[in-house]
Amino acid sequence: MGRWHAPGHTATPRGERTVPDASAVTVAVLDDMREESDELDLLVAGLSAQEWTAPTPAAGWTVAHQIAHLNWTDEVALVAATQPDAFAAEVEKALAAPETFADEAAEEAVTALTPADLLVEWRQGRARLQEALRAAPEGTKLPWYGPPMSVASMATARLMETWAHGQDVADALGVTRKPTARLRHVARIGVRARDYAYFVRGLRPPAEQFRVELLSEDGVLTVYGPEDAEQRVTGPLLDFCLLVTQRAHRDDLAVEAAGPDAGQWLDIAQAFAGPAGPGRPRKADR
Repeated sequence: MGRWHAPGHTATPRGERTVPDASAVTVAVLDDMREESDELDLLVAGLSAQEWTAPTPAAGWTVAHQIAHLNWTDEVALVAATQPDAFAAEVEKALAAPETFADEAAEEAVTALTPADLLVEWRQGRARLQEALRAAPEGTKLPWYGPPMSVASMATARLMETWAHGQDVADALGVTRKPTARLRHVARIGVRARDYAYFVRGLRPPAEQFRVELLSEDGVLTVYGPEDAEQRVTGPLLDFCLLVTQRAHRDDLAVEAAGPDAGQWLDIAQAFAGPAGPGRPRKADR
């Protein structure tokens, strides 16, 4: 099944696993976050005005809405990193309109900015966020819409969202993206958010851990959970990432569950904070 990769650890010449330095992990995640944004930037930088208005799989959102949303989220993340007390106002906005506040922010930006100006704002905003996260002291906890997050966790969340919205952009433009090693971050946050997917739907998560085995296109196997777990999830790394970011319907993916609890999780999985997402329809139903 390919080489085994344990997330968060590196192998020594003797085969022992060692935990890398926390600061080095943070820098590596921030580097990957920047690369994910840069790749999406290359995809949209040369678009025509008509292509910016192309509809994406997210209902009511164009390519411009996708970039506007990423820009807005970077901006509120910057507030969380530099003005944690002021971030409370952002939480209040979300609580006042949990189903629509993100849509409204994206629509406002699309209405106010030309694609060229939006692209400039997104580039400047994500550069400011990178700078702020890299300057944060080790051990810093940043407020967010859920529990406070470490800098590495914030960077992972931003990478995940950038990849997911970038997938919508790619689908709108008919572009097939090559999977990268950065997908391991998306998968990790999807696994760690397992219980959240239950809580946000008013359900009680299973008490036992699941085994998750994901194989990348280049043959690297990433695993989570105990080897002897009864509930298991297996499949391609890319497909799992599409599933937990709700960019594709489970029936259109090669992710498999062994056990009823694992099967239920695959029906509700989400890697993002906020209300339960509607998911995407089956290809056959479009």
